[in-house]
Amino acid sequence: MRAANKILERDALAARLDELRAQGARIIFTCGVFDLLHVGHVRYLEFARGLGSLLVVGVNSDASVKGLGKADGRPLVPAAERAEVVAALWCVDYVVIFDELRPNETLLRLRPHVHVKDAAYQGAELPEAPAVREIGAQLIFAPHVEGRSTSALVARILHTQR
Repeated sequence: MRAANKILERDALAARLDELRAQGARIIFTCGVFDLLHVGHVRYLEFARGLGSLLVVGVNSDASVKGLGKADGRPLVPAAERAEVVAALWCVDYVVIFDELRPNETLLRLRPHVHVKDAAYQGAELPEAPAVREIGAQLIFAPHVEGRSTSALVARILHTQR
């Protein structure tokens, strides 16, 4: 299957997940910007995929990235391209681009069994926690890969250009 074929609109994906859920699939959801794919992303997504039958990844739209307070010029890569790169990974079954700042509406619509977040968020009240509770999903924290982030990668690139 081509990576682009794994990217679905939210309503189409919800319908597909309903079918798979009826067949007994355990649906895992996670999300992020995924601006420049790095080893932290790969390990995070592989961990998430290991928790169930299939992994759905929400990718922030360009507008929602700007609302997250990322550095000027972010995202570096347009949402459609970021989604396609994520979809190309073996561990990712479906990708959806979401417009909201946090994936609350997407969680409510897709109703995964598990929502995965990076352990860096552990101990904080997540903005999407009420949506996770409302759908009865489990919240699991993936191990954090220290020192691996898009921001750190961009800083390293800029430093080496001087």
